[in-house]
Amino acid sequence: DARESGHAVPLMYAQFHTSLTNVLCAKYAAANAQSSEVVRLGDEKGAALWKALGTMQSGCVLALSGKASEAIQMITSGISMYRSTGSRLYLPIFLSHLSKAYAELGQFDQAWRCIGEAMTAVETTKERWYEAEIYRVAGEIALKLPQLGSSQAETYFERALTVARVQQAKSWELRAAMSMARLWHDHGMREKARDLLAPVYGWFTEGFDMRDLKEAKALLHALAS
Repeated sequence: DARESGHAVPLMYAQFHTSLTNVLCAKYAAANAQSSEVVRLGDEKGAALWKALGTMQSGCVLALSGKASEAIQMITSGISMYRSTGSRLYLPIFLSHLSKAYAELGQFDQAWRCIGEAMTAVETTKERWYEAEIYRVAGEIALKLPQLGSSQAETYFERALTVARVQQAKSWELRAAMSMARLWHDHGMREKARDLLAPVYGWFTEGFDMRDLKEAKALLHALAS
């Protein structure tokens, strides 16, 4: 419909938001093609906001594809461009992906700075749709640090679970439950981990070809063996 309208703004809007969905579904090639078109159109039309959004989104795809260094460069460039427009919407998700990229490279001070900025942004703007995932990511980063470790990670995972349950956000709850279940499994609490994850996984009636549900199923099998 956006293409048929002949107008760039509806097309950039549609491509960007569909790209967000594809990232969450781990359809990275499709997401990258869409975000690249947003960048191209934004550049062509002089729409700095949309060019920035497309750039940050392309950076997220790089981060999720194991290209942390390139991701950091692209996301930071996009954030700088985006902030110059005065916009703040969507920053929590991009800062979260940036923190994961820094953590992958062992740059933990930068990782904590970014995840802290994401948490602050949530409280400042009240844009809470990604809040549970931010705390889950914080937990995953904590697991990489001996001075924080599993105790701090468990606190973050519990916060992620609480937020997801309050929001009735089952997809975020599933991710948080998987992170917590893996942690408990590593500490020999398999039954407790299975009791947490199984009901969340059992809630879903579709989408079983999606990455998160495939990973949850595999984890449940590991916990049962």
